[in-house]
Amino acid sequence: MWNKSDNISIIDEGLTVDGTISAKGKLVIKGAVKGSLVGETVIVAEEGVICADTKVASITIGGKFEGELEASNELIILSTGSCGGRVVCKNLVVEAGGILNADVNCISKQEPTK
Repeated sequence: MWNKSDNISIIDEGLTVDGTISAKGKLVIKGAVKGSLVGETVIVAEEGVICADTKVASITIGGKFEGELEASNELIILSTGSCGGRVVCKNLVVEAGGILNADVNCISKQEPTK
């Protein structure tokens, strides 16, 4: 996607962002995001909510996600998390208690044809 960054951004509890977010580095969401989100590493805290079209390298969901999600590396749903909508990801981890209620397409690295 782009070069990884050490930046950390936080959308704190009580804050709602409605629009387009483009974030480098880690983005921690404790509030709410609506619209579209593009980023590297996104962490949705237990109190966080995303209702957005999302394209990231990796995402960890401890709160609630609803929308279209493309994770080029991994999607992790924690025991407190729920994910609904449409998902395309490379690696998928769902902890016991986590909820995945989505159309899921797991992609794999293509082997070169001989």
